[in-house]
Amino acid sequence: MEFETWWLLGIPIFFALGWIAARVDIRELVSESRTLPTGYFKGLNFLLQEQPDKAIDAFIEIVKLDPETVELHYALGNLFRRRGEIERAIRVHQNLLARPDLPAEDGIQALYELGQDYLKAGLLDRAEESFNKLIDTPYAAQARRALLEIYQREKEWKRAIEAAQALQEAGAGGRQKEIAQFYCELAQDELVHTHPEAALAMLEHALAADRKNVRATMLIGDVHLARGDTEAALLAWRRVEQQSVPHVALVAQRLMDGYRAVGRPQEGVNLLKAYLAEASSIDLLEVVFKAVLELDGVEAANQVVINELRRTPTLLGLDKMLEARMLVVAPEYQSELAMVRDLVHGYAQKLARYQCSHCGFKARQFYWQCPGCSHWETYPPRRTEELNVMT
Repeated sequence: MEFETWWLLGIPIFFALGWIAARVDIRELVSESRTLPTGYFKGLNFLLQEQPDKAIDAFIEIVKLDPETVELHYALGNLFRRRGEIERAIRVHQNLLARPDLPAEDGIQALYELGQDYLKAGLLDRAEESFNKLIDTPYAAQARRALLEIYQREKEWKRAIEAAQALQEAGAGGRQKEIAQFYCELAQDELVHTHPEAALAMLEHALAADRKNVRATMLIGDVHLARGDTEAALLAWRRVEQQSVPHVALVAQRLMDGYRAVGRPQEGVNLLKAYLAEASSIDLLEVVFKAVLELDGVEAANQVVINELRRTPTLLGLDKMLEARMLVVAPEYQSELAMVRDLVHGYAQKLARYQCSHCGFKARQFYWQCPGCSHWETYPPRRTEELNVMT
């Protein structure tokens, strides 16, 4: 192909056209920015400076001057909700929905925001009504998540199961652990009302959803015990080890009581000692200590605590060792040792907490659902100090 010299003239022409296009875009951008109210930029600036109160005041002024600003209504409503002024947030989103000229897409978003307002305010019936209207909209996944939260708050476990299954089918992630826990809640309700057969059926559904659900296995043992079959209960509780060795501490007292009931306490002690050797736990040590003290005497119980403290040195273990020492110390040293024990015990109690791995909420007792963040199975079955030593 021959080179034509006039092609060189095209290069500056293209540059010139690009420069003109850029100038036009800049002028349009500048003109559009000049049409925006100055209060918009003030509100934006306050938000960047983390001053939501002043941002709200600025946005309110804009909305008064130009009530057609839909996006600002959303921003204003969200700011009200975040600040805790739920009634004002509700009014903002209700006013939006009341507009006859509101586009369908904006109406759907306004309805979702209104549902969030009701949920934050604790008006669960109204929130449920709003989210149910969004099931066949682009907000279906968010609506189902909100409905799942509502059903859990209201302890409507059957509806919670249906909502969780709908989320799974919609491709919003697996919910098997939650579904299993909902069945466990239903089983506990049946146990409270002395319906062991119905409880057992619910627990079978729970294990079908999540084979590793420790709570379901524990409750199966409770059901067998309620029916008077202690041997079957013991078999169920022993299966916890196959699912999660650390969770054995949660059934240790059940196991010991069960072996006493069937007249084989020594077998129970030997089993728990084996569990303790496999997975150190202050809760498990507590049960073993009391059982050994009852069956084998003070010296044997004292030795169990000392061995465990050497293996896993913790303040909680030291507290237990001092308790054991009080049983064998000479009377003239008991007052001094009691003073040390009380001091250590006071500090140890601050560490004797279970801690949620999701939000960090600490509690004296073990929870399957965190009271702080409402997540399921986020509590490790060990106390906070034990977890720190292990890590």
